[in-house]
Amino acid sequence: MAYFYSAAERRSSGALWPSFAPALIEIVAGARRYRAAKMAEAATVPVRIVNLTDAEALEMALVENLIRADIHPMEEANGLRALLMLEEPKYTIEQLAAKIGKTPSFVASRVRLTELVAPVVEAFYAEEIGVGHALLLAKLQPAQQEQALPNCFREEWGGSTGKTKRILLPVRHLQHWIEHNVLLLLKQAPFNKRDAQLVPAAGSCVDCPKRTGHNKLLFADVTESNSDACTDPNCHAAKVEAHVHKQVAAKPELVQISTAYGQQKGGSATLPRNKYVEVRPDKPTSKEEATRPEFKTCKYTTRHNPAKVLSEAAALYKVDTDAIALKVKQEFAAKEKSRSESKPCTATKSERKHVA
Repeated sequence: MAYFYSAAERRSSGALWPSFAPALIEIVAGARRYRAAKMAEAATVPVRIVNLTDAEALEMALVENLIRADIHPMEEANGLRALLMLEEPKYTIEQLAAKIGKTPSFVASRVRLTELVAPVVEAFYAEEIGVGHALLLAKLQPAQQEQALPNCFREEWGGSTGKTKRILLPVRHLQHWIEHNVLLLLKQAPFNKRDAQLVPAAGSCVDCPKRTGHNKLLFADVTESNSDACTDPNCHAAKVEAHVHKQVAAKPELVQISTAYGQQKGGSATLPRNKYVEVRPDKPTSKEEATRPEFKTCKYTTRHNPAKVLSEAAALYKVDTDAIALKVKQEFAAKEKSRSESKPCTATKSERKHVA
């Protein structure tokens, strides 16, 4: 009787026997087959006794467990994490993927399951959510995982029973919710993404593993519009606040405003929404509307001068605006000349008499 591992395992480690036991008769691999043999009251079982270090025994046990067909994804994740944490041999995600016959993105996403918060793990083991939901939730920070978990379900009225029934929604629904409620596009951030000293504890966004554009293995499934987004709203908010404080310190004359109503906390000088009027760019549609403050301007209202803006931009990017203007005039004159030449010639009545 012979048992073998997968083709990928045979290629990397050679053909393996059904059970392995160190000198202390500790079964490293093949425990289920051993228990089956005892239940069948078999007198002997084929074993292979080898000398293994503790690290080698752990590696062999984990790899044998990972290739089981009925393994739960959480057990698989814990096994992969244990292999990556080994001091000797030291595995990379790519090396481990090759050893178990999986892709690097598969290994990266599975290992991430070990960072799920307890309520999500419980729902996963209870089969309330699927592996697709768990993988999406694992990519989020702990606070966002708990916030996103209820959005995996829809409550339905139970009718005559008077109870609500919880329906598991498709994975794509959770993906859509995360993209619109958690992910923050870094191209819209006001702060410098490369500034590692803005919030020293967080460092630069460029090398941050919580940025979707940095961790391609983990975030391989995000849409192109979210290919460079922050998955940590708390860190993002801290950087925005630090950026604002830095700007105010550099320009004390700046006035901070808030969209929240009421008095600000801690004696803040920030103006609440009820203390200022936002000027609307559109024109009023009635006389009554024209009397509203948001449609009025005062001496403190400033508008950009297009000519000045163009001049400043030209100086910044070293653009010869005079040459561009001359070229435009020449092209416009050429088009006008071509248009006039293409028109049919029509003479006045007096001109026709003179010609006759």
